[in-house]
Amino acid sequence: MISKSQEEYLKTMYILKNKEKEIRVTDIANAMNISKPSVNKAIKILKENKLINYETYGKIELTQEGEDLAKKLLEAYDIVYLFLKDIIGLENDIAKEEAERIKLVMSDSTLNKLAKYVHKTLGLSNLECDYDIAQERCRTCKRRTND
Repeated sequence: MISKSQEEYLKTMYILKNKEKEIRVTDIANAMNISKPSVNKAIKILKENKLINYETYGKIELTQEGEDLAKKLLEAYDIVYLFLKDIIGLENDIAKEEAERIKLVMSDSTLNKLAKYVHKTLGLSNLECDYDIAQERCRTCKRRTND
């Protein structure tokens, strides 16, 4: 199990990987506006948890487990954020803050049910399939990005 802080590093790495294809300590530090020593500390923990591969001064690569967890974390945030912002009408900044906190304590089962509700209510797709946030089974469903 990794901390919320390490989850943020993992999500940042995943986003950087999709934008730039290569991830380096400097890129993470710049993206998160933090020091390189802080990034190195987090990298050590993520590597110990087998979520990344990294050799000193080399590029950082997400393992399959790391990539799957990053996708799950981003999806969980998006589901809760859409519910708070678009369904119950919270202001954008408040919805972002609350989504970060709420998603940390929700079970996968609750997230799956919330995802089906959000997608159905907003008309994004029909998740009556075997949608499962842990397995990301429904790859064809439309995904909505947060503004």
